[in-house]
Amino acid sequence: MNDYIFLMHDDATNAISDDDWEPYLARLQSAGVFQGGSAIGGGACVRKSEKAPPLSAQISGFIRVTAEDLAQATTLLVGNPVFEAGGTVEIRELPRT
Repeated sequence: MNDYIFLMHDDATNAISDDDWEPYLARLQSAGVFQGGSAIGGGACVRKSEKAPPLSAQISGFIRVTAEDLAQATTLLVGNPVFEAGGTVEIRELPRT
């Protein structure tokens, strides 16, 4: 199994309620693929030298899952409130190093 992170963008075209998350997360947990997640709040970009770029304002949360491959990870978006509301979910593999 591989590890993936879903990065939820703050661009949903329909409203999302906090109540929309519980059934989706419960489904991922019961499938044994949920590895954690959270909303993302404010912060800062920092660099040792030179000016750092601004925060990525469009990313509002993340979910970590396990899946065989990118295709299977994509199937896990069914029911994701951001995805279902017409928003963007960026899927990234978390390589083992």
